[in-house]
Amino acid sequence: AQVLVESGGGPVQTGGSLRLSCAISGDSLNKYVMAWFRQAPGKEREGVAGIHRNGETTYTDSVKGRFTITRDNAKNTVDLQMNSLKPGDTAVYYCAASTSVWLSLAEFQYEYWGQGTQVTVAS
Repeated sequence: AQVLVESGGGPVQTGGSLRLSCAISGDSLNKYVMAWFRQAPGKEREGVAGIHRNGETTYTDSVKGRFTITRDNAKNTVDLQMNSLKPGDTAVYYCAASTSVWLSLAEFQYEYWGQGTQVTVAS
């Protein structure tokens, strides 16, 4: 079975940076569309960034220009570089994998999920 494990979360000051990493085991990363989602307290989970097998990317508007998603199929990892962090970015961040042919940030598309990693941005 596919297992996704996130790492790299933690506390950071406003304006700071963090790099999240997601490692997939049990299968090859190149079979999947990958994405990062986040869920803040009291809010619904939202898609943050996605990356297709072919390297095409998509971002939610609130993170464009600040976050970058990359994938390394050889290492079976997907990273999310987060710069210029704001208190509004505070959330649990989840890595997700989809067997779909499409790239989207629709939660229902993603079959496999990690346990999440907490990101806390202090003001």
